Amino acid sequence: MASYSKELKDSITTRLITGETSASDLARETGISLNTIYRWRDKAKKAGISSTTKFKSADKWSTQDKFQIVLETAVMNEIELAEYCRKKGLYTQQVKEWKDACMQANGGVAEEASRLNLELKKSEQEKKKLERELRRKEKALAEAAALLVLRKNAEAIWGDHEEE
Repeated sequence: MASYSKELKDSITTRLITGETSASDLARETGISLNTIYRWRDKAKKAGISSTTKFKSADKWSTQDKFQIVLETAVMNEIELAEYCRKKGLYTQQVKEWKDACMQANGGVAEEASRLNLELKKSEQEKKKLERELRRKEKALAEAAALLVLRKNAEAIWGDHEEE
């Protein structure tokens, strides 16, 4: 039974799980039996690696580290990026996903800010409307109170005309 390096297994498993290539193409390309490749794939899936999680080493990077890597690699071409990733123990696909995530995060913040501004404007309009209505009702109440006071004063001065 042949012994393969962990890096080779990870590379083949990643290419297979991400859909980059088929198992039969990998078997032809590497000379590794199809059953072995399927076994590695099944083992990786049991370990929790899937096409959505893709790379287990991504968990060890903090968001600040990921952002720093995105900044460092922003101006690199594909060859430079591949060399950088090899030195850091990353996959180029990880860096591309982190870059996309950074770009989407900023877009989400802008959209959220605009939505909150719109809600704030609506709340302010509603507040002004309620304040106008409150002032109108306060004036009506003051007028009614003044009329009652005048009526009471008139009755005190001239007496109650209803008794006559």
